[in-house]
Amino acid sequence: MVCTGNICRSPTAEGVFRTLAEKEGLLAQVDSAGTHDYHVGEPPDGRALDHASRRGYDLSELRARQIVQQDFAEFDLVLAMDRGHLRILERLAPPQHRHKLKLFLEFSVLPEKEVPDPYYGGPAEFERVLDMVEAASRGLIDHARAYLRVSI
Repeated sequence: MVCTGNICRSPTAEGVFRTLAEKEGLLAQVDSAGTHDYHVGEPPDGRALDHASRRGYDLSELRARQIVQQDFAEFDLVLAMDRGHLRILERLAPPQHRHKLKLFLEFSVLPEKEVPDPYYGGPAEFERVLDMVEAASRGLIDHARAYLRVSI
């Protein structure tokens, strides 16, 4: 799974999903990448680190990178945090890999379909994003288990 979005959101999704999947005994290759080269090599926003840490998620080792063509072939799913990033991915992905593109919140039961950017908001926005990412991560874990049962 590659999650795409900006510096605040995709590392959060990566860290949350990885932690929850490990707790559930699910081994998964997970990475996050941006659709643009903003902040390449930088850690997540300090507020995202703080809020995630309070919930038991360590994002401190994560660094921003830009999505590359190999990601579309290597990963079973390429998840976007919002429709804008999904449109960019649709333009970047080779036709044979476009079926892998989804919105991250498609795996949640939440009414929202996009993860908002908390960057310009306050603490409540970072908490809201974490709630959304946790919900989608749990749904994605269920999806992965069902996928693995079908594939075995």
